[in-house]
Amino acid sequence: MKHTAETLQQVDRVFVRRRGRRLVYFAGCDYYRLASHPRVLAAVRRGLKAFGLNVASSRKTTGNHSLYERLERELARFFHAQRAVLVDNGYMTNLAVAQALRGEFTHVLMDARSHTSVADAAVLLGATVVPFAHRDVADFTRQLRGLGRGARPIVFTDGMFSHDGSVAPLAEYLAVLPARAALLVDDAHGAGVLGEAGQGTPSHCGVQDARVIQTVTLSKAFGAFGGAIVGSRAVAEAVLARSRCFTGATPVPLPLAAGALEALHIFRANPSLQARLHANAAWLKERLRAGGMELPDAPGPIVPVIPVSAKEAARLKRRLLAAGIHPPFIRYPGGPEGGFFRFVVSSEHTRAQLASLAGALTSR
Repeated sequence: MKHTAETLQQVDRVFVRRRGRRLVYFAGCDYYRLASHPRVLAAVRRGLKAFGLNVASSRKTTGNHSLYERLERELARFFHAQRAVLVDNGYMTNLAVAQALRGEFTHVLMDARSHTSVADAAVLLGATVVPFAHRDVADFTRQLRGLGRGARPIVFTDGMFSHDGSVAPLAEYLAVLPARAALLVDDAHGAGVLGEAGQGTPSHCGVQDARVIQTVTLSKAFGAFGGAIVGSRAVAEAVLARSRCFTGATPVPLPLAAGALEALHIFRANPSLQARLHANAAWLKERLRAGGMELPDAPGPIVPVIPVSAKEAARLKRRLLAAGIHPPFIRYPGGPEGGFFRFVVSSEHTRAQLASLAGALTSR
């Protein structure tokens, strides 16, 4: 059994080459296609020339660099947080928080459909893991009240869920959490996509609370690489002092950090990117609903299509290929066990490309 997907060659910002054929690409999570932006690529090339490939040492020893600290300051500013700590990738952000806060909480209340990095972090925290039904405030409240009077809980959840673009009800969770609790939001997909100026799911939910720890990746909306933990000074200091993911790892290669910084600057200077992304997603969803499709009421630029059988999946795959569209059938944690088509809209897709996708999905 092959455990990786078929190989694809990126052609440009909206096309891939599959088996020698050029196809429109509605997949991946490069929401603004910044991974191939000329300015980002130029920043990486300059970084490679100036710094070499990597620092070959932990930031705790001799591998720190002013560029890392500059990127952390820019991220803290972007997300309106006291501090940001850069780590190697988005997956590692949650593990680093768990290591830093181990022993601080008695229970982890975790959304049952959280990302695997969230589930791994819950185990690493060393507290009792209590799952609650997906995005279900009533079940969350029941589980919370059943913990006992001496409990000190932390909540683990995705911000925007990658399988359908739905959002965790963060304000409702915080409303019933005790003052000494905390809420970790894996905002890999929400950061740069949702909220005011792309500040993410907490902003989208109207949440400004010191109990919130937001973890983000630089590899999706920002098209670069690396992850960051944004939140209070206390959480940042705990990560720097206690997380082995931080202290024992070689950091993000400096050329990629330079690319991430440039991507952040591009995004901040171009608010039309976020507006165009959501306009494209809304336009596509409106066309699909008009064509008879039922879609989740979700703010994310993601359209899930769950085939009822292998035959239906094969038929849809053929329709997509006939329309010149890559068929993004995936099996991924959080989604249906049998797999599903996950279509991801970007700011760079044209209305003609969106119309072609709508036609392929609604034709019978």
